[in-house]
Amino acid sequence: MTSQDSDRSAPAGTSRRSKITPEREREFFDAVLDQIRECGYDAVTMDGVAASTRCSKSTLYRQWRTKPQFVAAALRSNRRARLAGVDTGTLAGDLREVARLAGEWSPKDTTLLQALGHAIVQDRELARALREALVDPEVEALREILRRGVARGEVAAGDPALEYVPAQIFGVLRIRPILDGRNADPDYLVRFVEAAVLPALGLP
Repeated sequence: MTSQDSDRSAPAGTSRRSKITPEREREFFDAVLDQIRECGYDAVTMDGVAASTRCSKSTLYRQWRTKPQFVAAALRSNRRARLAGVDTGTLAGDLREVARLAGEWSPKDTTLLQALGHAIVQDRELARALREALVDPEVEALREILRRGVARGEVAAGDPALEYVPAQIFGVLRIRPILDGRNADPDYLVRFVEAAVLPALGLP
């Protein structure tokens, strides 16, 4: 057990979370998410994460009282809008770049989604954490890209296809491993956007 994991000298009233440095917390979060990807949610235990990170399981239980709480915290720690910086100057260019980037993330994100599939059906907090971490930020960033395209006059504000673009792009990420046994890589996603998304929006 590392020195930052020990609470023997912690003064009374110290918050549980203050006993772990941000770097150590990040190590715990990375370990549990990596193990979920590799083994599946049900196979991951607090004991296993403790062993892989060389700490006592009591350290983890002091910070996160249950495995679902621990995993939810790990998911929320990964919240980021990776599409927020996409701006090529045209809607078609932006959507191609979105496809390329999403294809790069697909292996890790899709594996995590699949590994958590049954657990998030049973646990609302896990489902909420997953949406907050991996879904909502990217969907909102994509909708902002679409709003910019409308503002530039590239597509009409009332175009009914606009509503379905997030479902098209993020849906194909989830379904291709089931249909073809392979992740939707950048090349596949760019071709999908060019064949299905751009024509639906009336874009070249």
